[in-house]
Amino acid sequence: MSEIHSHWQLDLQLALEAEAIQVDGAVANHLTRWTIEADEWLRFAAIAQQHQLRWAAGWAEQGTDAFVVNACFARQHGYLWLRTELNTEQPELPSQATIYPAASRSERHTQDMFGIHFIDHPDPRKWTRHCAWKKHTYPLRKDFPLQGTPEALTPPNIDYQFVKARGAGVYEIPVGPVHAGIIEPGHFRFQAVGETILNLEERLAYVHKGIEKLAEGRTPLALVRLAGRISGDSTVAHSWAACRAMEQAAGIAISERAAFIRGILSERERIANHLGDIGAICNDVGFAFAHMQFSRLREQWQRTSAKVFGHRLLMDRLVPGGVTVDVSAEDCALLSQELKGLRKELDEIIPALDLNSSLEDRLFTSGYLSPSTAATYGVLGYVGRASGQDFDVRRDVPYAPYDQLIVKVAVEEQGDVASRVWIRAKDVFASIKLLTQMLAQLPEGELVTAWHMPGEYAEGLAMIEGWRGEIVTYVRFTSDNKISRFYARDPSHFSFLALEKILLNNIVPDFPVCNKSVNPSYSGNDL
Repeated sequence: MSEIHSHWQLDLQLALEAEAIQVDGAVANHLTRWTIEADEWLRFAAIAQQHQLRWAAGWAEQGTDAFVVNACFARQHGYLWLRTELNTEQPELPSQATIYPAASRSERHTQDMFGIHFIDHPDPRKWTRHCAWKKHTYPLRKDFPLQGTPEALTPPNIDYQFVKARGAGVYEIPVGPVHAGIIEPGHFRFQAVGETILNLEERLAYVHKGIEKLAEGRTPLALVRLAGRISGDSTVAHSWAACRAMEQAAGIAISERAAFIRGILSERERIANHLGDIGAICNDVGFAFAHMQFSRLREQWQRTSAKVFGHRLLMDRLVPGGVTVDVSAEDCALLSQELKGLRKELDEIIPALDLNSSLEDRLFTSGYLSPSTAATYGVLGYVGRASGQDFDVRRDVPYAPYDQLIVKVAVEEQGDVASRVWIRAKDVFASIKLLTQMLAQLPEGELVTAWHMPGEYAEGLAMIEGWRGEIVTYVRFTSDNKISRFYARDPSHFSFLALEKILLNNIVPDFPVCNKSVNPSYSGNDL
């Protein structure tokens, strides 16, 4: 096995050896990959938790004669990719959700899609299966057709057993999946006494798109286009993660210029979404002035994106090996001038938020997420960093161009709606500095590095810091440059879990602003 590059990995390996758990694998850069026996799956999770590893992602795939189950763990400055094999006759595995609550919905999804049983799972209810498939049919198995076997009318999903709360004065509020606004569908089931929320439970996957099945058989370029549509507000981040995973599998290094342009696109995506969210949060508590100002800034920002890069949301600007757009000297001057103008405007508008007492009354202490709860559910991005989770892929496991830049990451401990607003504002200022660096240091180079066919069964695992937080993407190829397996874990996977905890002991009227302060992506969650 290759040399272990960090102390925590070495300590973990020694702990496993002490427990007679055999691992087989290697280390490459910031990623350790280990294979273990299935009967050690749960023991590994227990030891990993003792060594303060975070559970980051989980997925499965069907091989020629076995199922392969994967889990990704993380700690500062590195990732650990764990896998095991199961026979196809009776595939089952101990549930890591008994150790890591963050793994719960991922395991439920794998069970629904592959028919892999997770022993002693704390929540055995179906998750992704909304009565759309017959019993004992599993859509991500290779023998399941892309078009499925749809009935003329999908039966209503009326048998899902929500958690019940009982007692004097306890009542239930069902909200969704169809909402009054234009947000995507998701069901929220509240139990409350008076206006105080006792429990919130979510039911998602109403917008399940079959992304993982649609990816099978696609070319690298077609996969990037599909990844860019996992969640429209994160099109750059998901496209970048898919590109990095495929480039890793193919052994391709993109040019420095292409990496910088990807960084510019990603930071512009980050700023656009944060501007929109800050305004929307203020609007949810009746502060229309801020909503109008931030909406105006976001619109101006996106118009510049359309002018320079050809698309308001920056969709389809990334391709395997590089980017489709260049940045001229005139573009650099325009973008630099825009950054100065945005900074000047924010310096005038942000104090209006800070000095508004009615806004303070609604945001401070509302929707509290403790640092310990955030850590338990693996929450990162602006939601996690508002609750003390000091991790950012760009800084802690850097990839080009961030490995050449100074990346500042804001962290707070208050964990309330107000803190999630200020983290967003600080992120905008940090992105302005990053964009200033990238525009000033933009190197020469080709836009696209020539693609070459990866080897048979080549695979890649990549992490990107999207605007919501860490994205984890896995890709495996067939022998003819086509995709065999694609998996993408959006940050919303964990922030939805956090939202259930954030709402506890808040009042029902504060649900909209608490929800908006998290702003998880239904589409990003419901592959």
